[in-house]
Amino acid sequence: MRRIRGLGCLTFLCACACALLARSQSASVTVQVEIVNLKTPKKAASTSNRADSSNVVIWLTPIGASTGSAAATPPAPSAPKITQLDKSFDPHVLVIQSGTAVQFPNRDPFLHNVFSLFDGKRFDLGFYEAGSSKTVHFDRVGVSYLFCNIHPEMSAAVIAVDTPYFGLSNRSGRVTIADVPDGRYQLNVWYERSLPENLKSVSRAVTISESARTLEPIKVIENTNFSLEHKNKYGQEYVPPANTSPVYGRP
Repeated sequence: MRRIRGLGCLTFLCACACALLARSQSASVTVQVEIVNLKTPKKAASTSNRADSSNVVIWLTPIGASTGSAAATPPAPSAPKITQLDKSFDPHVLVIQSGTAVQFPNRDPFLHNVFSLFDGKRFDLGFYEAGSSKTVHFDRVGVSYLFCNIHPEMSAAVIAVDTPYFGLSNRSGRVTIADVPDGRYQLNVWYERSLPENLKSVSRAVTISESARTLEPIKVIENTNFSLEHKNKYGQEYVPPANTSPVYGRP
């Protein structure tokens, strides 16, 4: 009888532990993002399927005593990647916790370069050949805009934040941030095609609780004058180099 009771208690404890684990794993926060183009007629915007609300970054910075614990959370064990393929960076936007190392593999059959000379992490990986990879340690908070000194059409951005609670919107504008404890947070927003003052206007303090895990929708105003055009790493216009090799020259 004692053995049966003991097994019953053990089963009950296991069930409780599983329930707590499931609850902790499902403690996500969601928010819906809408990108607003003030030059697009409302009727056309509502009936069109062209809307792409991806690549909006949302992160939650703890307010008060819990800030220290968030900052001490270690980065993910597996290093994220931005792959160079078909003369583009994939993904175009990557959000990480500061202190994370990012790999840059070259999957094209020719030389590539990765450099960033603005705002966040400044670096220049030089030229490196097909099949090789280099790694950058993003040890400071900020936005690092990435370019290739060979191919002007290539661009990307790495957003390093000081919290483990962040997410990236999908095409429909949905952002999911996993494993967020209850508490008060500063909600921050970044979008490549928006002006800093517009992004600052949608940032706000939020309270996360068991009954409040879906935040109010966010409208991000698109900068209609945004352009991906840029200079090379010497501040000059891109000039196609002479093709000295079918493999390692510029395609």
